[in-house]
Amino acid sequence: MPQAPNIDGVLITWGDRLFYPGNRVVKVKPQPKLKAGAASQRAAAIRQRIEATVVRRAPQVMVKVTGGGRGMKAIAAHFRYISKNGRLDVEDERGETMRGKDTLYDLADDWRFGGTLIDDVAEPGQRREAFNIMLSMPRGTDPLTVQRAAREFAQVELADHKYVMVLHDHQANPHVHISVRAESKHGKRLNPRKADLHRWRETFAEKLRGHGVEAEATRQATRGRSRNFDPLWRLKAREDGRLRTHLASAKSGAQAQATRAEAVEAWMHVGRALAMSGNEADRDLARSIASFLKEMPATQQAEQRTTNQVADRVMEVRNDPVR
Repeated sequence: MPQAPNIDGVLITWGDRLFYPGNRVVKVKPQPKLKAGAASQRAAAIRQRIEATVVRRAPQVMVKVTGGGRGMKAIAAHFRYISKNGRLDVEDERGETMRGKDTLYDLADDWRFGGTLIDDVAEPGQRREAFNIMLSMPRGTDPLTVQRAAREFAQVELADHKYVMVLHDHQANPHVHISVRAESKHGKRLNPRKADLHRWRETFAEKLRGHGVEAEATRQATRGRSRNFDPLWRLKAREDGRLRTHLASAKSGAQAQATRAEAVEAWMHVGRALAMSGNEADRDLARSIASFLKEMPATQQAEQRTTNQVADRVMEVRNDPVR
């Protein structure tokens, strides 16, 4: 009979790779061990994330940078686009709302002179002076709750920056468009990277949960997904009938395959540890992980065989748990 592992230790080691990839440290000295109480809390949080992902299949938030303006003309054009030319309410970082085409001219002037001057047209290769962000939830989510969560997200993640936000609730998925001035009031510039986007998703999901909406910010690889999302310009071109090329629906490159393989390996370690637990809830969670793995979509037959084999290995341990 196999020896029972340190369940919490396995969850922290491999669960972090699944749900908190920014915490993974490579080629440095080992991080100090967590104290018993902290480790228990961390493992409990990971159990909750696992359950939300493989049992409840909680809705996933989307936070996406859709572009950004390099000159004031481009930024003002985005103001007009997200506000439907002034027909929708625009809310700024102070919580004040405005509506109407004329208010957009005042808003553009406020941004133009509210810090380093933003010229009408940027020079070739000039840095972005604004970033366009979209926060979205699946169909059926209350739009006003999405708006409240987006407001709280911006207050945390975009503090000290000028920004405006507009709720779009007339389409299938309720979403909020945010346009944020790249330069903060203190001269620090926003420059979002992959780790920032992951943190933004976590923050948005947390704010939604604070309003009673079940929401998660799990990576695609952790969920066995590899979807390619069209950038905003492609969506607009498709709507106008101008799109001439097609983007593959799924990522199938070597990097994407390696990332999914790492996630499957982490699921295997987590599932086998839970299957050997003396706690019935842990063992039930292991069974849900095995089912989840078998349902994972695969871009190649080899990937499907691998996930099926991993799921079977989890179930093999569960059938002979350490009691």
